[in-house]
Amino acid sequence: MKKPIQIGITGGIGTGKSIVCKIFTVLKVPAYDADSRAKAVMTTDGILVEAIKKEFGTLSYKANGELNRDYLSKEVFSDEIKLKKLNALVHPRVAVDYDAWLGKHTAQPYVLKEAALLFESGSYKAMDKVLVVSAPLDLRIQRILSRDTHRNESQVRSIMANQLAEEEKSKRADYRIENDEKHSVLAQALQLHQQFLSLSTE
Repeated sequence: MKKPIQIGITGGIGTGKSIVCKIFTVLKVPAYDADSRAKAVMTTDGILVEAIKKEFGTLSYKANGELNRDYLSKEVFSDEIKLKKLNALVHPRVAVDYDAWLGKHTAQPYVLKEAALLFESGSYKAMDKVLVVSAPLDLRIQRILSRDTHRNESQVRSIMANQLAEEEKSKRADYRIENDEKHSVLAQALQLHQQFLSLSTE
């Protein structure tokens, strides 16, 4: 089965990955959002649901089958070991979901997989190329605080501390988009679109 070129797109919280992905989807490029799919898979994948209940208790889900986010966030997100365990359960099932999605897009020259933890989860290894979206730290914090009004600055910095450093992501990536409000994101995306199309014909 012929596979399209797979481009992983990542970047720290507040860098603007989703905006960049929207530009590519306007260009008719299929984009898989690993973070939102992970949330869906946690309630629709029977194997994963059972594994989460076994590891974190039946209270992880409400009676109607919804994920009990309040319980899980209290149980898991303040405990690094438990968070690693949860990710170790979720990431492989998201990989299965992604493979099924990829199978529906074999006629495309290339596809995008957007994931905040692309490097951290190891899923970058399955990609042909990686694009990182970056932005200055102060600007990222400002964006998140105006978007997520329920968060304060120390919470934002704590999330950032759990993600791979920006410089490290840039070092590992093949391509980069600067979303610093000085360079045109659209122009950078259009230029990369042409490069990705030419990759698919090599």
